[in-house]
Amino acid sequence: MKYRKGVGSMATFTVRGKNIEITPALKEYVEKRIGKVTRYFDTVGEITVILTVEKGRHIVEVTVPLNGMLLRGEESTTDMYASIDLVIDKLEKQIEKYKTKLARKLRSGILKPDAASVSAPVLDSDDFPLVKTKRFAVKPMDVQEAIMQMNLINHDFFVFTNADTEDVNVVYRRRDGAYGLIEPEI
Repeated sequence: MKYRKGVGSMATFTVRGKNIEITPALKEYVEKRIGKVTRYFDTVGEITVILTVEKGRHIVEVTVPLNGMLLRGEESTTDMYASIDLVIDKLEKQIEKYKTKLARKLRSGILKPDAASVSAPVLDSDDFPLVKTKRFAVKPMDVQEAIMQMNLINHDFFVFTNADTEDVNVVYRRRDGAYGLIEPEI
């Protein structure tokens, strides 16, 4: 089931359910709680919320596109409403953690001026120490070969040139044991 609703002029919601019916009460709760994230930003793209029930777990995945940036959170509990609350807490912590970087975006107009005053420690460039740089040849191959290479070197991701599209892609191992593919969007 898919549900879309505009939130003022700021954002559009897409709420989808997997193995769960999206009730009006659940829709309203999602809009109210997830909508809190929009107060930090002037421009927010289409917010995607996926609610899933799987083996007794209530999983909430939220993706918020912000003018070239992506805010994403996922939480899982035995109660859907609790999962929604936890994912909002997680997204707000991400905003607080990266407020310095986000404040730089203030100049580009995507962050509201009052969002820069979110209480959090000020980060500088030393907060993310780069400890290693690797260089390697990016060989053209298909996705299945890239997954095989990733498994052979026992990594969780692998960068390669997709032989079909000639773009740089990344395959990765998901938490559920399946595989994912990241493709550039031009």
